[in-house]
Amino acid sequence: MSPEIFGILGFVALFAFLAMGAPVAIALLVVGFVGTIFLSGFQAAAFTLSGQVFATVTVYELTIIPLFILMGNLASAAGLSRDLFEAAHKMIGRFKGGLAGATIVGCAGFAALSGSSIASAITMGKVAYPEMRRFNYGAKLATGSIAAGGTLGILIPPSTGFVIYAVLTEESIGRLFMAGVLPGILLTAMFLLAIAVVTFFWPEEGPRGPKFTAKEKLTSLFRATGIAGIVLITIGGIYTGLFTPVEAAGVGAFFALFMLIIRRKCTWATLYDVSAETLKTTGMAFFILIGANVFAPFVSLSHLPATIATGMAGLALGTYGTLALILLGYVILGMFIEGLSLLVITLPIVFPLVVGLGFDPIWLGVVMVIVLEMGLISPPVGVNVFIVKSVVQDVKIETIFAGIMPFWLAMIATLALIVIFPEIALMLPNAMFN
Repeated sequence: MSPEIFGILGFVALFAFLAMGAPVAIALLVVGFVGTIFLSGFQAAAFTLSGQVFATVTVYELTIIPLFILMGNLASAAGLSRDLFEAAHKMIGRFKGGLAGATIVGCAGFAALSGSSIASAITMGKVAYPEMRRFNYGAKLATGSIAAGGTLGILIPPSTGFVIYAVLTEESIGRLFMAGVLPGILLTAMFLLAIAVVTFFWPEEGPRGPKFTAKEKLTSLFRATGIAGIVLITIGGIYTGLFTPVEAAGVGAFFALFMLIIRRKCTWATLYDVSAETLKTTGMAFFILIGANVFAPFVSLSHLPATIATGMAGLALGTYGTLALILLGYVILGMFIEGLSLLVITLPIVFPLVVGLGFDPIWLGVVMVIVLEMGLISPPVGVNVFIVKSVVQDVKIETIFAGIMPFWLAMIATLALIVIFPEIALMLPNAMFN
């Protein structure tokens, strides 16, 4: 049996494990280990398994994952996400769709702390949805803005998706973080534009909110300086070269803890919950990375990347036609598989193929993250939609899917702009590192 056939059978087995509900990390470990035994022998498989476990957990750059997760959890416990939403609410809530816009802004700000789409959707869902319903917002716009806004968590730095992409492709975490800034701002602006279009044609979906005095606005802005300060310190420190990404994560976590203390919310129970959630999420992330690093050598041994590259070249689709086909595949798979899991499963094949076409690997990281975001809200199994459904149980799932469609189209437009104008993603990292 040829190595390519073993590779195909490996992917079939992997998706079968996932369909049966096996954890992604376990599925990757088992398939990668057993596949390597068949292709290269037990000794090579055992060496890969033991070596990759040690190699993964001792990578200094991966220290950034627990530190940024800790920062996000501390900020959430301190109530910084609610402060940002309240500030945006008071500033733009009086406009049509203003509360939905405030939700997007709140998700963008919280994404710059948590780096997690799921955490952003859950947090802002609990904060924003009751307010939107209180002001008679339509269920479609209310839930759609939460589900779409949550996807910003894996694009706006610090992003766990970028860290994992950087580790698996040996690219610079700092460059990827900088590459996500302008696309993140652009996508946030496109979401706000989508809200404006929806409320222009269907004003009942996002009625105007109450007016607030200048004093109320200034007070809310002052309270939101906590989250703004942490973002400026971490991202600004990386951009200016004052901190490395790992150092910025540590500084950000310290200031988040400082905010928790000065707001008198630092109790033993809170610290226990924050620590437990940080350890749980960190363990899951590292376990997936270990599985990916065992699975990747098996894919390489199967020669699948070269075979697929040759096959796609034979289709004569051209450079951008091939890219479009790959991205379409990601959107379809993203409907059924969680984004970060899909990234680690497919990257061993997709990365050498796309970079071989001449695309910049940093730009590719941004494009792939946006496409994975699209999968998070694509029917029939958009993960973020079901996350919002778990928070907002009185809304039908089909209503939420209908609500995300304007934002899904906004993602398509953003993706097209970044493909046409790659400097949107590359300008900051090139200015910083060149």
